Amino acid sequence: MKCPFCQSFLSKVVDKRSVDSRGEIRRRRECLKCGKRFTTYEIISAIEILVIKKDGKKEPFAREKLQVGLSRALEKRPGLEKVARILDKIEGRIRAKRIQEVPSQTLGKWVLSELKKLDPVAYLRFASVYRTFSDTKDFKKELETL
Repeated sequence: MKCPFCQSFLSKVVDKRSVDSRGEIRRRRECLKCGKRFTTYEIISAIEILVIKKDGKKEPFAREKLQVGLSRALEKRPGLEKVARILDKIEGRIRAKRIQEVPSQTLGKWVLSELKKLDPVAYLRFASVYRTFSDTKDFKKELETL
């Protein structure tokens, strides 16, 4: 770390605290050259996760897109407040397995398994979009599996 006062690279950490659950760390440092103290905030940079779409294209994993889909499925249903927990669980699964590329079909299956445990109506809503239901027969088949 470079001292903001004298530009020296020599410093020591005086105090360290975890600021939030995403891994941000606050460090209080003291410059060994001029003796002044300064604070740094450090964030661990995560490995970029790519989603492989049905057509083979790759795009960066967007938690927000998954959140929108889950929120729509759970709209006006109990459990809407659990969206963040489901997202954390899915993202945690990806990071724990150190997956750099994940097929969109796999993400869809993981979301469906979480919704199946939480709310059958939300599960059907998400499945109808994910599996592109074309008529009521598709809904009937899916209801039979529940």
